Amino acid sequence: MMIEALIAVALIGALVTFIAPNRIAGKLAFAISLVPAALSVWMFTAFDGSGNALLDGTLAFESHLEWIQLGEYSISWFVGVDGISLPLVVLTTILCSLAIMSSWTPIDTRESQFYGLILFIEANLIGVFTALDFFLWFIFWEAVLIPMYLLIGIWGGPRRKYAAIKFFVYTNVASLVMFGAFVALVFGLGDGVTSFALPEIADAMLTDGPDGLFGLEGTTLASVVFVAMFLGFAVKVPVVPFHTWLPDAHVEAPTPASVLLAGVLLKMGTYALLRFNFTMFPDQVETYAVPIAAIAVISVIYGAMLALAQTDLKRIVAYSSVSSMGYVILGLVAYTQFGVGGATFQMVSHGLISGLMFMAVGVIYNATHTRLVTDMSGMADRMPVAVGILVAGAFGYMGLPLMSGFAAEYFIFFGAFGADFPYAPLFTSLAMFGIVIVAGYLLFALQRAVFGPYELETDYDVGRAPLHDIAPMFVLLGLIIALGVAPDLIFQMITDAVDPILSGGDL
Repeated sequence: MMIEALIAVALIGALVTFIAPNRIAGKLAFAISLVPAALSVWMFTAFDGSGNALLDGTLAFESHLEWIQLGEYSISWFVGVDGISLPLVVLTTILCSLAIMSSWTPIDTRESQFYGLILFIEANLIGVFTALDFFLWFIFWEAVLIPMYLLIGIWGGPRRKYAAIKFFVYTNVASLVMFGAFVALVFGLGDGVTSFALPEIADAMLTDGPDGLFGLEGTTLASVVFVAMFLGFAVKVPVVPFHTWLPDAHVEAPTPASVLLAGVLLKMGTYALLRFNFTMFPDQVETYAVPIAAIAVISVIYGAMLALAQTDLKRIVAYSSVSSMGYVILGLVAYTQFGVGGATFQMVSHGLISGLMFMAVGVIYNATHTRLVTDMSGMADRMPVAVGILVAGAFGYMGLPLMSGFAAEYFIFFGAFGADFPYAPLFTSLAMFGIVIVAGYLLFALQRAVFGPYELETDYDVGRAPLHDIAPMFVLLGLIIALGVAPDLIFQMITDAVDPILSGGDL
């Protein structure tokens, strides 16, 4: 019942925080968030699962209880973790705790509601990464949208309403497309499926495949569903050309919401692609490998080029997330142990690095009230610790050895270069060029904003950031270095869950 405990603590904590006085809400929410963080770390150390959760793997911390009967199909409370989902659960709980602490300076209105929504997001994110029944998973998936919409729409910047509505419309429409496609697939599987349990559906897909539906033959139905689900999840990732909601959401969102949005919510899309498309549709992955790889490379290069053209630090980090998620897609479509394993490793690594970068940008904004690199210079003289961590995070983005970004990109490139789909070396080489562009825009921004003589266009007195702003960034930097020095802390666990996918569940 460990997973239930994680979700319950976050949900009850959200309710308690909602009704708590504003003056104690931040400290109370942080204290509550430490409970699921500690429990998830304990689960990580005690993990004894093997294989893949959908492909006859030995689940860890599994719970299965029949819930609703809908005609021939049953819906159940079915949760558990494997080597793919557990690192993302730990990432979620740690980032939520750190995001709450980073909120103490910038959030000074309606604190109870703000921190309650953060805890509510945490509960549903844990559900997304642990649910193994499609309907249960979809409930958690959709429930994440509501609090993030409110965080942007209430505590965001001047164009917060526009950004919040754009975020909600894009992601909700994509969810409806994905939902309709998957339900059609389940019906098309016929008598071979009697529930919405993902392992049962995956087994039916990998053994017999769909019989057909709406006059479509089984293979055609599988292809239609694969494409529809890929498009639905691609919006959440996001990849080009479905990325336009992301910069607006990041720029207008308060810093803690940006930390969670980039650090965890984007991983919902890549996690779902791995769980659904790249686990259940191996034939379609092979068929569409080239266009998917092209989408990945375009996202890497185009996202990096867009970041290069920005002067707002938040927009720079936001567009760099589009580029980084392109690497994840490239690793997934490689369909090799290092490719898919590296893609999963990159989900965790990017969550840590992007969270660190948004926190650092937020600390600078708290002091200067501007994020434009043209409005400031010499910040290192006034905020040496915060700027030092920002520079370290930027090097992590650029793939500096002994940091998690280097390990993730190495795994992906190594796995993708030797992939079986046509032109794999060419796609990989083009994606590697994205690292050069990343270095260009990050070094340019840092040179303008943090080095050189001190200047500031806004009329604020800049000094050292308070400890509660710096401490979360130190924790993230420590984790980035730890995974860079010892990637096997999670990589072996990940590959144990990836191998059955690559063998069609035969391991």
